Amino acid sequence: MSGSVSRFLGDSPLRVLLKLAVLSFLVGFAMHAFGWMPIDVWYALRDAALDIWRMGFDALGRFFSYFVIGAVVVVPIFILIRLLSFRR
Repeated sequence: MSGSVSRFLGDSPLRVLLKLAVLSFLVGFAMHAFGWMPIDVWYALRDAALDIWRMGFDALGRFFSYFVIGAVVVVPIFILIRLLSFRR
């Protein structure tokens, strides 16, 4: 039984518990130093995901305008390159 637990945890249970305790202390100290609470981290992750979601759909909504703006630059450059290579 202990072998399967150690294999699942990646090390002996006591060493994993010690590593988790040290890491928890360091993260808790850092969060306290910045004035963060676990709920603040959750809200920040949620807000970031919502912002990305909204930006994605805004970008899709403005796809045609992005296409036209890009074409105004790309098409003349393409024509100029084709004319210059045609002259050779």
